[in-house]
Amino acid sequence: MQTTVSKPIVFEGIGLHTGIKSKLTVLPADIDFGICFKRTDIDFSDEYIPAHIGNVVSSELCTRVANSDGINVSTIEHLMAALAGCGINNTLLEIDGPEVPILDGSALAFVKEILKTGIKLQKQSVKAVRILRKVEYKQEMAWAKFEPSENPKMSFSIEFSEEAIGAQSKTLDMSNGSFVRELCNSRTFCRYSEVEALRSKGLALGGSYENAVVVDGKNVLSPGGLRHSDEPVRHKMLDALGDMALAGYPILGHYFGFRAGHGITHGLLRKLLSDERNFEIISCDKETVDNLPGSGVKLSEVCKVD
Repeated sequence: MQTTVSKPIVFEGIGLHTGIKSKLTVLPADIDFGICFKRTDIDFSDEYIPAHIGNVVSSELCTRVANSDGINVSTIEHLMAALAGCGINNTLLEIDGPEVPILDGSALAFVKEILKTGIKLQKQSVKAVRILRKVEYKQEMAWAKFEPSENPKMSFSIEFSEEAIGAQSKTLDMSNGSFVRELCNSRTFCRYSEVEALRSKGLALGGSYENAVVVDGKNVLSPGGLRHSDEPVRHKMLDALGDMALAGYPILGHYFGFRAGHGITHGLLRKLLSDERNFEIISCDKETVDNLPGSGVKLSEVCKVD
């Protein structure tokens, strides 16, 4: 069955890149509505922005969607990951500013509130994108690919010169709440040397040690240190799940990422959907639904610090 949230959920906070405070309301929506943003501070044009790969526009360090009137919302990836990881198919996302609140830099608060509030089942079958053949996308040293798999899986590898990060790899079967148990509390991260450079370009204006992991060489500068010894690669997987949700349906396949950022995953998703030989849209039977990322998730399963 498709799902939506059982009642409105409100989040407030500043945007990581803009530093602008906004209010986000996650609302119930009808069957087959999908995921759609609405800019409530806009009244002079189309304020609706479907969260779909066709609406993704170029941006640095985050995922941004815009409609044909140029109305946009940025840094949607953590929210999109939370919705996918909790199995939410339909919701209207009202927001009164240009950027989703960063909160603690992970998807934890979104996941907790969705599961605490409750998920409503809807009498309509869930559809999914099934990968039929290998699809690859590469830019310089970074790449990502999809391969066929009966269950949703993800493998990710990163390499950084900072000792606090280094080389990290992780593979997860994303079925049955793995996102909620393993990934949802992993925060965005950056190198200390990048912070001033970002600010000089008008980015990361809302960034702080409270909403990002900041590393300098072998040191983690953020209070409390890492939540997981491999928190950076887990966060990259969190981002990838949020970007994959822009397909409009859960993806049944194995995603591989190497040094992959948002642009790589967006490029892979566009390439996948550009050729109907790459995939098929299926109506999920109960067995397939039970293997989707958000199937049967519970608040008690939300991941904790290692």
